[in-house]
Amino acid sequence: MSVSRRKGPEDLLPLAVSRPAEAFAAATALLGEAVDPGSASIAHQARAIVLRDSGSQAEAIAELRLALRLAKRSGEPSRVADVQATLGLTLGLGGKPTEGLAVLARAIGASKGIAAGRALTRRGYLLRVLGRYDEALADLRRAVRLLRDDPVWEARARGHRFLVYAALGQAAHADRDLVIAERLSAATGQELESAMLVHNRADVAFQAGDLPAALAFLDEAGSRYAALQTHWPSLATDRCAALLAAGLATEAVTATEEVLQDQLRHDSTGTGTADLLFAVAQAALAAGRLDLAEQRAAAAAELFRRQQRSGWYARATYVTLHAQYDAGRRDQRLSTRAGRLADQLDELKSADGPSAHLLAGRLAAARGRLADADRHLARAASFRHRGPTFGHAAGWLAQALRAEARGATAATLIACRHGLEAATDHQRSLAAPELRAHAATYGVELAALAQRHAVLRNDARMLLRWSEQWRASALALPAVRPPEDPELAADLAALRNVARRLDAVGDSDRLRAERNRLEAAIRARTRRLRAEGSGDGTDARRDTEADFGAAIASLGDHHLVELTVVDGLLYAVTVVGRRVRMQVVGPVASAVRELEFALFMLRRLAHGRAAAGAVAQLNAAGLRLQDALLGPAAKDLNGAPVLVVPPASLHAVPWAMLPALRSAPVTVAPSASMWWRAGLLPAPAHRRVALVVGPGLEGGRNELKEIGQEYPGSVVLTDGQATADQTLTALDGAWTAHIAAHGRFRRDNPLFSAIALDDGPLNLYDLSRLRRAPLRLVLSSCESGVAAPIGADELLGAVSALVPLGTASLLASVVAVNDATTAGLMIDFHRHLRDRGSFGVALREARIGAGDDPVALATALSFVALGR
Repeated sequence: MSVSRRKGPEDLLPLAVSRPAEAFAAATALLGEAVDPGSASIAHQARAIVLRDSGSQAEAIAELRLALRLAKRSGEPSRVADVQATLGLTLGLGGKPTEGLAVLARAIGASKGIAAGRALTRRGYLLRVLGRYDEALADLRRAVRLLRDDPVWEARARGHRFLVYAALGQAAHADRDLVIAERLSAATGQELESAMLVHNRADVAFQAGDLPAALAFLDEAGSRYAALQTHWPSLATDRCAALLAAGLATEAVTATEEVLQDQLRHDSTGTGTADLLFAVAQAALAAGRLDLAEQRAAAAAELFRRQQRSGWYARATYVTLHAQYDAGRRDQRLSTRAGRLADQLDELKSADGPSAHLLAGRLAAARGRLADADRHLARAASFRHRGPTFGHAAGWLAQALRAEARGATAATLIACRHGLEAATDHQRSLAAPELRAHAATYGVELAALAQRHAVLRNDARMLLRWSEQWRASALALPAVRPPEDPELAADLAALRNVARRLDAVGDSDRLRAERNRLEAAIRARTRRLRAEGSGDGTDARRDTEADFGAAIASLGDHHLVELTVVDGLLYAVTVVGRRVRMQVVGPVASAVRELEFALFMLRRLAHGRAAAGAVAQLNAAGLRLQDALLGPAAKDLNGAPVLVVPPASLHAVPWAMLPALRSAPVTVAPSASMWWRAGLLPAPAHRRVALVVGPGLEGGRNELKEIGQEYPGSVVLTDGQATADQTLTALDGAWTAHIAAHGRFRRDNPLFSAIALDDGPLNLYDLSRLRRAPLRLVLSSCESGVAAPIGADELLGAVSALVPLGTASLLASVVAVNDATTAGLMIDFHRHLRDRGSFGVALREARIGAGDDPVALATALSFVALGR
């Protein structure tokens, strides 16, 4: 059995940046003994390094001032210079850059050789944080030359120089430094610095536009920091940037604000605190929380000013101006300030330069200063071919706005098309459904710009084509199945167990915390996935354009109703035969209000509270809903089959409540192209049928027993057999599947929406593990068809999760339904499905069979046929 050697003073400083917690404990133990001033100085310096790197700047500075006094008492000039170098860096990071740089200059002047290299490394680090990249690069180049015989410090110098090169866009030099630094750190056992280099890898991936890799590196770095019991504020700021690039602004605000509040308890004036304030401001701006954005940006700007970080001060000021623009300000003063700031950020080579020029261009155009607008938009547009790939769409948006300001419609639309392609290519690099859904910000605006031109020209075909262009591109993504991952499967199983226990015991802080931890782990694991075979997107774009024409040509006797929102107004484009018409319906806000009232009525009737005249009230609500959703377009419908393509905000509509659609077979799809592609999905070789009954469903066994008579030889899971594993096995590759189970829609995180099985809830992350989803799927559970709107036309929910995995037809409810009445409706539906073969027609026939009983009718109206 080996015995670990007691740590002496010579071990403490290397240990402080390798295993901080161990170093702090050893230094504290050493100070409890009678030691000489030099050894005590080292111990206090080691403690200070751990405190500084954990965010406790004031305590670190106090330790270092004591260490410096002890070093002077030791009579060792090299000891004094080394403490001065650490103190100078810590003062600078603590918000006192002038004093810090002065102390560092004294340390460098008193050192030579390796000692000078170490001091230069610290000053280069501080200069980088201050945004003085050229000076930082000069120091770090000298440091690397002086540290050839000190691999630990050479690795540190190269790690800092990597970040400078990366900030200056010198990728080849940056990558070389990072590779060498990783090799040296691994060889010398520097655990903390190895974690920091993994963290640096996230920056490389981010700059390359590879968000799944960036998130994976950040997760790994976070795990390593946690194991070393160290706190690294830049991890939160970098994760915030990655989440924002993925469009997850609300999550970025919540996560970064939590870290900020913890940081403020330790240090209110340091560089890490300023960086966190700025990160929260950026996230709040993206999330539309404009008051918080201004508040945090102002606090960050004040700290940046005190810290003499002029580049960062300019970036914080930009967030303030953008928040004011989003709040509706368009005055001359704001326009002038935005223009000057954009030029300043450009000179500083700031990452915010392109978006600042885009803002300045918008403001100048709004003020009629077309020459200024064109100059700023041209600068922003220059980034459509360079920089991280997720920013290319913003460059194309600037190009489109520039062309629009010149009145060049054709050039505007060309830029919109290229921008949509760039946005789609970015989405195709992402595997996690939530990342794909959220990564559409600029694509939505580009599509809206083109749609606005179509409306101005009163061109129905043009509006239809551009509405389809974005919806089909955003949703025509390859299915992504997680690889066989035992840890993911274990986390999903554990989540089911926790959810079942929560249902059993009610509220429990411990169980809720465990549920939150597991959900975070599952989200993080799936976000790291990359979409395979996405290529450059050229074939996919060509297919999307071809699909649109094929979809319109294949409508046959179907009427198409495609609803689009442009500048707050709802437009209906109908295709009946060869006739394409566009109708202005009205404010989308009115449609949403009528929808909320209609859903309220259906929920009330689902619980059996049918007052006298309930059917007449239901019909009246349906007529109002029709006026708000279709307006004059309702006259184009005559009882023929209808395909409805709504925007995401109007996805969960009980379409059969509309009088014009009550007697028609109605199918709902996210895009006409997706409806057409769903019709091409091949049926499984074997027409296997799976019937599943979850727990606590009154009449569920009898319902499936009767349905099973329509499908001899079907697989039936009930009475404790409906576990997650058995259900997934039965669903995989099935021709038809029916799940009768209670469901729960999670509006806070739609991909954790679930159906209740015997061993706990089965969520949409579970379903993504299927090799092939059932071709036809019936979900007779509460709110199973609800999807959360993200942006303008993206969805998260059962539809977006299952259709790419091979489900052509889906029957689901938009509100909680009456279990007993649903059983009879489902039996009728399957009987008609066997005879008719189409979900839309079978649902129409089952709806007719509901008659005038208010509860039965409300139940029938609550279901929609999705897909094909």
